[in-house]
Parts: sequence; C-alpha cells; structure tokens
Amino acid sequence: MQPAKIIAFHLTQFHPIPENDEWWGEGFTEWTNVLRGRPVYPRHRQPQLPGEMGFYDLRDESARTAQAELAKRFGIDGFCYYYYWFGGKRLLEQPVEAMLEGGAPDLPFCLCWANENWTRRWDGKDHEVLIGQNHSPEDDIAMIRDLIRHFRDPRYIRVDGKPMLIVYRTELLPDSVATVKRWREECRRVGIGEIYLCVIRRRFDMPAETTAGFDAIVDFPPNGHVATELAKGIRGVATEFAGRIFDYRDLIRDAMDRLGQSRTPIPIFPGVTPCWDNSARKGPAAHIYHGASPLLYRAWLAETIRSATRKSHRVEPFVFVNAWNEWAEGCHLEPDEEYGLAWLEATQAAREDANASERLWGRYGTEFPELPSHIERDLAGLPLDEVTPTVDHLRKYRGRGAKPTRSERLLSKVRRRVEASSRLRRMVLPVAERLGLAD
Repeated sequence: MQPAKIIAFHLTQFHPIPENDEWWGEGFTEWTNVLRGRPVYPRHRQPQLPGEMGFYDLRDESARTAQAELAKRFGIDGFCYYYYWFGGKRLLEQPVEAMLEGGAPDLPFCLCWANENWTRRWDGKDHEVLIGQNHSPEDDIAMIRDLIRHFRDPRYIRVDGKPMLIVYRTELLPDSVATVKRWREECRRVGIGEIYLCVIRRRFDMPAETTAGFDAIVDFPPNGHVATELAKGIRGVATEFAGRIFDYRDLIRDAMDRLGQSRTPIPIFPGVTPCWDNSARKGPAAHIYHGASPLLYRAWLAETIRSATRKSHRVEPFVFVNAWNEWAEGCHLEPDEEYGLAWLEATQAAREDANASERLWGRYGTEFPELPSHIERDLAGLPLDEVTPTVDHLRKYRGRGAKPTRSERLLSKVRRRVEASSRLRRMVLPVAERLGLAD
C-alpha cells in the first residue's frame, strides 16, 4: 500500500506587482487584505495574523526556503502553485520563476491554472473585470508551451510518470475538449509525452461536460460540499453582517459521508481544508466556517488519508489540502498567532492516526468539544493515546459550542438532496439564486 502524498495549494500573492499597485493601491499584497479582517461576533477569529514566519515577501528566497523546510518537517509532500495566465500575460509569477531558475524551494510542485477573470469581487463588484481571459486555439498552444518549461523541472509532480496539471474551472473554457486535445498533442510533439490533467471539483456530481478529456478530479472543500448554517446558533452577530456562517463540523460530516462515493466516470483525489473564513476579503459578505480547529482538521485529514490509501482505482494516493497560505480566506497551515504550529503538527499526526485502530472522528464526530486554543496547541501533535483522555475529561465540562437549529438542519438536508440530483438542481436553482442560497 502506497503512502499518501499530501499536496497543499499555495498562493503566490505575497509580493507587490505593478498591476495590483494600479488596481488596489501602491504596495498591495495579500497581507493588505489580511490586516482588514474584523470579528463579526464574540470569539470570531479575526484578524488571523501570521506567527513565526511573519509578513513575508515571496521574492525573498529565504522566505520560500523557510516554507519548504516547514512543509518537509511536518509531512507536506509538495505545493500546488496557482498559475495566472491571461492571453499571454502572466501575473504573480516571480516566486515560481525564481524557483525554475535554480532557486528555492527544493520541494516537489505542480501547477493549477486559476482560469477565472480577475475582478473587483473582493469589493462585491463581480461585473468589473480587471484583467480577463482571451481564449483561442493560438492561446491554448502558447500557454502549454509556457507550462512545458515547468514540466521539465525534475521537481515537478508526476502521476504514473505524467506531469500533473490542474484546471480550476473547466466550464469557463469555450471548448475544453479541443483545448485539452491541443495541450496533449503539443506535449507529445515536443517530447514531454502524456500529461495528467485534473479539474477542481466545483460540485458533487461534476457533469461529464466539465470533465471530458480530463484524467481526474481534485476535491477542493468547501467547494462541492454542503454544511449546515449556524445563523441562529451564533449569538452577538454584528447587525451589518450579511454573509453566511456554516458549521465546520458538519462540513467534515458531509465529507465523511461522501468519501468513497463517486458519481463521476474518473477518479477523485480527496481534499480537506483546515479552516475557511474569507472575512478579510469579503468583509460583511463573508462566508465563515465556524468551529474549525487543529484537532478537528487532524481527524478529517486522518480519515481522508485512510480512504485515499485504500482506493485501488486511483493511480496514486494524493490528498490535497486547501491551503498552505490562503491567509485572506482564513485557510492556512502556516503558523499563526493563535495556534502557532498546531495546524502543521496536526497534519503530521494525522499520518500516524490514519494507520491507528483508534479514530478521532469515529470517537467524537460532530460532538467534538470546543476547546480553548492553548489546549488545542498542546494536543495537536500528541499521540492519540495522550489526546483522547484529555478530550474525554474536558468533554464533561465543555460542549461542542454553537449548534444548528432544527430548521437549519432540515435546510441542509434539502440542500444535500438538491446537490445530489441534477434534475432537482434544474428545478430549484432559479429560486435559490433569487434567495441568495444558490451556492
């Protein structure tokens, strides 16, 4: 049985570029967004600020080296960098280009083409495009030729010997089948051979038109998952908050229910997310997954690794983590001020847990108690036989925190039924869009 390979998505928007200077103000980086985070209810973890690595600049080789050293130390096998290509124009490419030229990090990597237009969506203005895609047969060839430089790097991640390329949203391509055909033909022509193409999972069933020509799907929670909302279970929410608050425990439960299920004709590489809270980007329109903690993430990751290594139809047992450093989406493994190294320690511990007879999720499930952050820090990397007695003891005095109401649980059940049925989706989606519940 092959050990799982854990790949973390990696954002490179931690250095200034002229385009962001023009669109958002001089010196803008992702840290600019992070500092804007504000709590919208008591004990809401905002802003989420970096710990020992500080507010790094990815043009600095020492910062990239430090990231790789942390990743290796705590069991991350590689990074999947977002690749930004707009009709021949690259953005945020400097860290990866420096790596290709012989610099850090010395860590396996692959690329995910983030093929959306860039808009002012952080301000809620999706209609205002800053830079857009410019699709054409010529652009398909130009882009794959640029990618081939990366494929030739000995650090590039391969599946069965084939370079892995991930596409974020295939439904945005005018003719994805034709694009894939051009990519494959060009790679064969120049001697790369076959490539392994993946698409990000946007919803549970992933219809054939979004996966045609691709080899696998990459799970990318919370996308493609359903979690119960906690609108009434959280007290003291700011009156100006117009976003949505979901139950992180229920997100895990949904993922557990779906592990091993597939309504697609191609394999799915499973994924997890340690936390999600895009308050720093979206402000009062944020989506927040309440209750995320290192130990709950550890429980989810352990079950996912266990499943990945036992599914024989997959070429290799990859598990993807969303993400290494999406700080403005409250979604990161890197050390933070509140939890320190706990997210990384939980990652390493989950590898051991996956082979153990004791199971954190099986023992506690959605009733895992809400623990103070200093206790989570202390327990995150300890062996299971040291974790469970402490949790059992504290569980007598501490509940799981906010719970969904009966109506919220009912609504999530309906959403799951709709998600699982393309016929129901066609009927319900127009109404859901008008109510703001379409996602």
